[in-house]
Amino acid sequence: MTTVTSLSRLCVSIARRTVDEALPAATAAGRTADMIEIRLDALRDRNTAMAAVNSLPAAVATPLLFTNRAAWEGGEAREPEQQRLAPLLAALADNRAWVDIELRTAPDLRRQVIAAARRESADDSRVIVSWHDFAATPDAATLRAILREQHESGADVGKMVTMARSPLDVLRVLALQEQAAELDFPLIAFCMGESGKISRLATCLLGGFMTYAAEDDGAATAPGQLPASTLRQLEQLLQ
Repeated sequence: MTTVTSLSRLCVSIARRTVDEALPAATAAGRTADMIEIRLDALRDRNTAMAAVNSLPAAVATPLLFTNRAAWEGGEAREPEQQRLAPLLAALADNRAWVDIELRTAPDLRRQVIAAARRESADDSRVIVSWHDFAATPDAATLRAILREQHESGADVGKMVTMARSPLDVLRVLALQEQAAELDFPLIAFCMGESGKISRLATCLLGGFMTYAAEDDGAATAPGQLPASTLRQLEQLLQ
């Protein structure tokens, strides 16, 4: 990961329909981002996901995170699981980038991805194990149980994102950083939606590993996602 001089590690999400569109978008986002998420599931031609993994790391100076989000977790990937995970395994095999895999992925397949990162053992490849709820925020006990499962999975980083319906939902999710600190487990945790916007800034101030933002001139990839430059400006007000 590049050296971070601001308050937050900022990941800008890129969801473009072709690799040719993703490349200039990622290059531009690199002026603000510490990491760039390439949403492979957004590609119009699903067969080009491997091409993206093979070409983008060499062409983009900013570290990349490849996500091929399954439809059952709010993404667009609907191919068989082995096919969906193949580009992520390829990225890890050549130490090209970080990858995101859902906690709900079948345990044997999830272990396969994590094992691939362990075999490479280089600093440039890591696995984020993620969990999303696009409808609501579970109670505190459920959230803590999910965090324990992420930690026990062997992931390098956990990611927990829920839909906030009230400020109390935001507080429950941000409070997970205390448990993560006790486990010595890097955690990305914030909320989607209008009520959750504040958490996208607050999470890193409270010990979160990273936050996510939209391209300044691109569409958000999740409800409540703020443009990258806006998050940076808000950070400046707190320094």
